[in-house]
Amino acid sequence: MQDTMIKRRRLLQACGAAALGAPLLNRPARAAAQHVFKIGHDVAGNHPMHLRLQEAADRIAKETQGRFELRIFPNNQLGGDSDMLAQVRSGSLEMAMSPDVVLSTLVPMASISGVGFAFAEYGDVWKAMDGDLGALVRKHIAKVNLQVMDRIWDNGFRQVTSTGKPITRPADLHGMKIRVPSSQMWISMFKALGAAPTAMNSSEIYPSLQTRVVEGQENPLINIFTQKYYEVQKYCSLTNHMWGGFWVVMNSRAWSAVPKDIQEIVSRHINQSAMDQRTDIAKMGTSLQDTLTGKGMVFNSTAPTAFREALAKAGYYNEWKKKFGDENWAVLARYSSGVA
Repeated sequence: MQDTMIKRRRLLQACGAAALGAPLLNRPARAAAQHVFKIGHDVAGNHPMHLRLQEAADRIAKETQGRFELRIFPNNQLGGDSDMLAQVRSGSLEMAMSPDVVLSTLVPMASISGVGFAFAEYGDVWKAMDGDLGALVRKHIAKVNLQVMDRIWDNGFRQVTSTGKPITRPADLHGMKIRVPSSQMWISMFKALGAAPTAMNSSEIYPSLQTRVVEGQENPLINIFTQKYYEVQKYCSLTNHMWGGFWVVMNSRAWSAVPKDIQEIVSRHINQSAMDQRTDIAKMGTSLQDTLTGKGMVFNSTAPTAFREALAKAGYYNEWKKKFGDENWAVLARYSSGVA
């Protein structure tokens, strides 16, 4: 009787272990990865950036035969963008997808690609960011002892959403309380256009719009959709006022501990996924507008000329040309149709 009870107890323990995902005695344990990197970002789990990053992680695990594991934490699970950047610097986080606007608080040159109305189309953006302008930014990132991948990911051209009225001309922004990222570039641009910009991390946007702490915000269409801003905003004005991207930054000590052959595999797959994600965002442009219209948003187009003229008159371009320096500004100007 006692033997029967012991056998029954062992069977129940084994079944319970299996249900919890624990290995049974006869099942070989999976080898632990030699290198585990956590990477955090601020977009939702259904965003193309997260999905392509997961594909890269799967390919890396396969090609390295499990020696390198990339664990992905979406939607600010590890903190806001500023928090994650600080964690990467300290070494408590190995990697982060850092928006150029946030990275610019540490590396001011990272914001040069976000100058207002600098790029008219994606063709100009990729020539710049895969060319000399991107190389210039990466050189400055290296100066603060961070490693960075070669290819920047697409965060899209940014649009303005609002509650009370559409934005059709610079005068419509006068006095408007608008959320912007914590970057002097954004703050100075919207001040030059007469708005009242309020800086906050992306995790604070939805509740601030919901409670009318701010009247509007600005983001790419993909973020307006995935973060459900259409639930708390009525109008979307297609301003294309800035382009932004995500740099994959890494803690230098953690990255240097990874063997060169694995570094090559990780870099190749992350850079490939960056290129795939760019294609995703480009294809989604028209469909996203249709989808958001179906959610109740009202769209309107704008002409960039009036906004550029307002910025020039307010001294915005001269201000940033002095801050970046003539030589660096000249690199931007080679690719820009909107910056003299």
